Amino acid sequence: MAIRLIKISVVYFAIGVLLGYYMSIVHSYELTGVHVHVNLLGWTALMLAGILYHIFPALAYNGIAKAHFWLHNLGLPIMMISLFLLLSTKSSSYTAGVAIGATLTVLGILLFVINVLKNLKSSR
Repeated sequence: MAIRLIKISVVYFAIGVLLGYYMSIVHSYELTGVHVHVNLLGWTALMLAGILYHIFPALAYNGIAKAHFWLHNLGLPIMMISLFLLLSTKSSSYTAGVAIGATLTVLGILLFVINVLKNLKSSR
């Protein structure tokens, strides 16, 4: 689980950097929200989760960790693609996709929090 999270986080990192690069070239920053969320929830959050799962294997090998992985990695692309389309087309028809993706992502993050609080034990 840890290695999968770390590998997928660097994919989000590349997407975020390329999107930022694109915005700077065309001098249009209306996709800043997508750029920020991809970098924060994709690159940073998943890298930190992967590192924690690697350092503390008890966090990685349970159903909560699997649910976190799938909810986060299904929700975030749905949310980001929908937000990209919403901002690019100015059409509110993509709002439901943003909401569904955000809900899945938040549920995944809450499961990560529960997993850490429940399963991370002191070595003392």
